[in-house]
Amino acid sequence: MQELELSFVDSIAKIGEETWRELVGKENPFTRYEFLHALEYTACTTEETGWQPHHVIVRTSGNGANVLADQSETETINTVEAIVPLFLKNNSWGEYVFDWSWANAYKSHGFEYYPKFVTAAPFTPSVGQRIFVRDKNRQEELFKLITDKIKEKAEFIGASSWHILFPQEDEHLLLNKLGIAARVGSQFHWQNRGYGSFDDFLAAMNSRKRKSIRKERKSVADQEVSFRCTEGDEISEQQWADFYLFYQSTYAMRGMQGYLKQTFFKAVAESMPEQLMLINAMQNQRDIAAALFFKNSETLFGRYWGSAQDYHFLHFETCYYQGQEYAIREKLKSFDSGAQGEHKIQRGFEPILTYSNHWLSHQGFRDAIANFLDEEKPHILQYKDSARELLPFKKE
Repeated sequence: MQELELSFVDSIAKIGEETWRELVGKENPFTRYEFLHALEYTACTTEETGWQPHHVIVRTSGNGANVLADQSETETINTVEAIVPLFLKNNSWGEYVFDWSWANAYKSHGFEYYPKFVTAAPFTPSVGQRIFVRDKNRQEELFKLITDKIKEKAEFIGASSWHILFPQEDEHLLLNKLGIAARVGSQFHWQNRGYGSFDDFLAAMNSRKRKSIRKERKSVADQEVSFRCTEGDEISEQQWADFYLFYQSTYAMRGMQGYLKQTFFKAVAESMPEQLMLINAMQNQRDIAAALFFKNSETLFGRYWGSAQDYHFLHFETCYYQGQEYAIREKLKSFDSGAQGEHKIQRGFEPILTYSNHWLSHQGFRDAIANFLDEEKPHILQYKDSARELLPFKKE
């Protein structure tokens, strides 16, 4: 008889690239083995950084009849049925679904909010599958097993909660059905509506917004700034070195240090170059800024950016307009430019809903936060609708 066995592992390497890829795949750059392994291998996700790997793997085990006709023995069946990226966290940095007020509420009542469990792509506010199951027909069964066991583990080690960040909508709904409170948020994504060129995209806008974007782009050109796009393994060592300096500069201006190490970028450059694209801004034949994008077969993901100093409209050009042009040229369907940013609306990025789910061990806090999320949701929905009214496109 086959049974399901769930275990927690403290390194993605213990699951292995082949096993991980079989269930998780490579389409989403932020959950593929190479990305998460690079974070771990370069010490970006460790106990010290507050992202301690605690991944979940579910296997079937037991005895089954051997399929070989000339053997009558039974053999042990051991098939991976589900995988869940999971991290034990001692802070709330790099999550982009904000729960600082919850942590403060715990502290004010004499309780410890940390450690907590988080299922997410670290440092990445991008929607994607979070619980990977082999057999969709067993999805609800596996989800229930996983949620029950993670709760048990949290209780055993004294973790306050479990948070699933930026799951797909179907996962979000199923988790809510299993008693994991639902939260909605909003981001701004650009949709490629079959544009043949950037001018086609502008032609869909009203006259005032179209002129505004052209004015911004002209301002950058008048500063004699030009751009080059480099993909994957064509990105040079010097480009990576310059990019990392720019990346750290964005944090240094706020008195912080970037989450990711230079060795991480080197690792993903070597292991998954086909999903990387770099835009360099140049002035007087030297690089002055850069933006690193990830991509898959349908979507461009804007992720990291930095510049040597402030240049008028340079951020919008490098991170948005260059990305839109690339998506049009490569016939990608959408452009996920990351978290927040109402300034994206007038540049054609449309509001979408994002999701998260939250379970808290303490019954009183669990009830209070569930009430808060119920009260918060209509405001988020209204915000999304109001943001849509501000889009610069011509009214049909």
